[in-house]
Amino acid sequence: MKLQVSELPLGKPQQTRRKTPKIAPLIALTVLLTIPLYYPAFRDSSKKLTEVSNTYESLEDPAEETIQPTSHLEYLAPPTKEEELSQPCSGEAERCDENSEGGDDTMVRRHVPAPVGRRNVKGRRTKARRAKRDVVHRKDSVREENKSQKHTTAGNGDDDRIQMLRSKVMDEDKCDLFSGEWEPNPEGPYYTNETCNAIQEHQNCLKFGRPDTGFLQWRWKPDDCELPIFDPVQFLELVRGKSIAFVGDSVARNHMQSLVCLLSSTSTAVDLSHPLDQNKRYEFNEHDFNISMFWSPYLVHTEKTDPNDEKRPFNLHLDEFNLNWTTKIASYDYVIISAGHWFFRPTYFYLNRQLVGCLYCPETDVSHLKASFSYRRAFRTALRAINDAADFGGVAFLRTFAPSHFEGGPWDKGGDCVRTAPLRRNETALEDYSLEMYLIQLEELRIAKRAGRRNGGARFRLFDATKPMLLRPDGHPSKYGHPQGLNQSFAKDCVHWCLPGPIDSWNDLLQQLLEREA
Repeated sequence: MKLQVSELPLGKPQQTRRKTPKIAPLIALTVLLTIPLYYPAFRDSSKKLTEVSNTYESLEDPAEETIQPTSHLEYLAPPTKEEELSQPCSGEAERCDENSEGGDDTMVRRHVPAPVGRRNVKGRRTKARRAKRDVVHRKDSVREENKSQKHTTAGNGDDDRIQMLRSKVMDEDKCDLFSGEWEPNPEGPYYTNETCNAIQEHQNCLKFGRPDTGFLQWRWKPDDCELPIFDPVQFLELVRGKSIAFVGDSVARNHMQSLVCLLSSTSTAVDLSHPLDQNKRYEFNEHDFNISMFWSPYLVHTEKTDPNDEKRPFNLHLDEFNLNWTTKIASYDYVIISAGHWFFRPTYFYLNRQLVGCLYCPETDVSHLKASFSYRRAFRTALRAINDAADFGGVAFLRTFAPSHFEGGPWDKGGDCVRTAPLRRNETALEDYSLEMYLIQLEELRIAKRAGRRNGGARFRLFDATKPMLLRPDGHPSKYGHPQGLNQSFAKDCVHWCLPGPIDSWNDLLQQLLEREA
């Protein structure tokens, strides 16, 4: 908590106060009028804060360098800790403060210049120092408590900040479906790679010889309530006459394909999309129900720097809607929006059609910013687009970031995921970029929900995939996303999920979320 000058307590009045001229108000008035003259930044920040208070942001509370992706992963894995620390956070318009309570983005998103300086009068100095010392002591205590976990979730999996944010975006009268453990389920799986034709090759782990099958026999068990296994008959009745749209990247498509596979045991889906089209559409005609996938890995309007090469960096217009999906969601009853790993690719950032920074670019005259810079703004713009969709009367779910599980090195330096069973909560913790992205999503969902309530916008709900999937390092394809024995090197895939696999539990959760809405 940062103390403002106006919040500092005054010292005790002096006994000789009545014997001295009452000039204190004149001195205070002089100082107040002098600050804007000698400190333009103070005057500008006041003006900016006034402007921001009337906008959406006022709802807040608090070339050779290009990295090439592998052929099928469609992402670049997040940076290592060393790579992340090497990325400076610069630029005149934004301030990076790693020592602030909320990290760099707490300061970045408020668009507030650095404080002008402390002006303590004599009577305030002692208490101000004491207050500052108390704040530093509290921060040091928190750092020491979390030192071994690097600002990760602590104890039962929730630190105070995550608990606070989740409490703001979840329905208080509903059981928390997303806090729990994985328990054995010998009845799984409920489909196979031979009974479903919606599985892509790089997720078809059984086809390509994965020797263990134990990863298929687990179910998610919330702490305080029951989560029934997905029931395709009941689900199709629940969504009769309705439609669901998935918006996002290849993990969003992974989720959609899991849903199609689970439903395929009861009803045949008609695939209306072109095989090479990133957008997908399936119809279940008997139930007048359809599922669509809108390919939008950055959620916002993007442009290729090379129209013929997707491996080159993208230009992200972080304040512009992606009309490929934002103009179509009005016809859907449910929208599930998500994004993640593409934000670690080399990219250029634009605001108001002006280049403001980049990630992993070779230019030295451009501000080098972190992936969190674009991630926050992309989600804010995407959620605002949903709120601004006048004809959208459905429910929007923000599905949170699903962590990757590379061990032994990064994705391009031998990293792999070879575990064969889930972890328990006390065996791991959310940290580094995964924690940062998760917090950003919770914060932006909170803003969007408040904006929706205030302006009659969309209904937003949390779909927390982060907490359950943090515990499933065993569910990725690894090397079993392609034929074995090829004389070709492939990066291990520890981002996507085998089908069938633990991602099927997302649809256990989805069914319960839809029943709550019904």
